[in-house]
Amino acid sequence: MKLDDRIKALIAVGASITANCQPCLQSTSKMALECGADEQEIAEAIEVGKRVRAGAASKMDKFILDLNYAIPASEAVNNGGCGCASSENNNGR
Repeated sequence: MKLDDRIKALIAVGASITANCQPCLQSTSKMALECGADEQEIAEAIEVGKRVRAGAASKMDKFILDLNYAIPASEAVNNGGCGCASSENNNGR
């Protein structure tokens, strides 16, 4: 690969934002510092990750609106608010 460790660590910082993974952000930020990145570069990688995450969320929201079916809002509220009733059933709760 032609990317140096500093660039790969900064990419990992941005990826941790898109994955919504706080432990990953902590470890990849530390790794980026250890590989020679400065705080400004890490902040820029975080901003890029935030823009990618926002774009993906926007696309998902549009996709949801295009579905031909949906769970009624009242049903989502009745099962605890998040709408993940199927995962609760699979966990034996």
